[in-house]
Amino acid sequence: MRILVTNDDGIDSLGLHELAQAMTELAGDHEIVVAAPDREYSGAAASVGALHLIQPEVHVSAIDGLDVDAVWSVTGPPALCVFFARLGAFGDPFDLVVSGINPGANVGRAVYHSGTVGAALTARNGAVTGIAVSQAVTGFGVEGQGWDDTIAQQRWRSAAVIGREVVQSVLDQPPPEPLVINVNVPNLDLAEIKGWRHATVGMQPPRSMAKATMRPVAGKQGAFTVDMGWGDERELAPDTDGGTVERDHVAVTYLSRFDHVPDEEHAATSEGLDALLH
Repeated sequence: MRILVTNDDGIDSLGLHELAQAMTELAGDHEIVVAAPDREYSGAAASVGALHLIQPEVHVSAIDGLDVDAVWSVTGPPALCVFFARLGAFGDPFDLVVSGINPGANVGRAVYHSGTVGAALTARNGAVTGIAVSQAVTGFGVEGQGWDDTIAQQRWRSAAVIGREVVQSVLDQPPPEPLVINVNVPNLDLAEIKGWRHATVGMQPPRSMAKATMRPVAGKQGAFTVDMGWGDERELAPDTDGGTVERDHVAVTYLSRFDHVPDEEHAATSEGLDALLH
């Protein structure tokens, strides 16, 4: 099997390195290729960018201590890495795409914006199963804690081992059609995790952005920065992805395809178009 490993935090992310290492521990004979953004692309969702304008480049790269078949960095978002892979940029077609490990759970509304999940969605668009692996963070933004302090507390190995087991299960029993599996792991040592559950995608993230405030840039008339203020933490429903992780369980969610949902209660669109076009 050929397995592509990517992420949205960039080629230098420890989460990516841990996940790629875990893929080398899979049972069986597999070819592991890493292709990841050359920089941070969090929040990129499934975007690939305006390719005719940005003219992205692909560079041969390496990750210290990681023995895989190839490592590439791409001057574009994670979905573009997967898109290039689908079109043969990195050799023969891939059988599986694994994205992560993202520092920060991708649950609730965050699923719409996540570059980690976006890579998995892009894989399925090309008829390949995509697995996204994310891990909750502890205390970010509390009492002046910075992002570097938060990253230092990540139990990467826990998420890597769980991601490996999910991947191994998919390899052992391939699904009848391509899937997107969103895996969210508590930031705990493996022995402290209480179990796992199938979960629904929640309507709320664990903590929302409460307010955006524009602040003038000194010396630049008409220019502003935007400060994003955090809201309060929420207790999420136990059957949701976020609530599952809050309760120290691994959340496994299968993300469905976009589909048309008939809604007979809102006839205004139909009436307006009927009047215009008939």
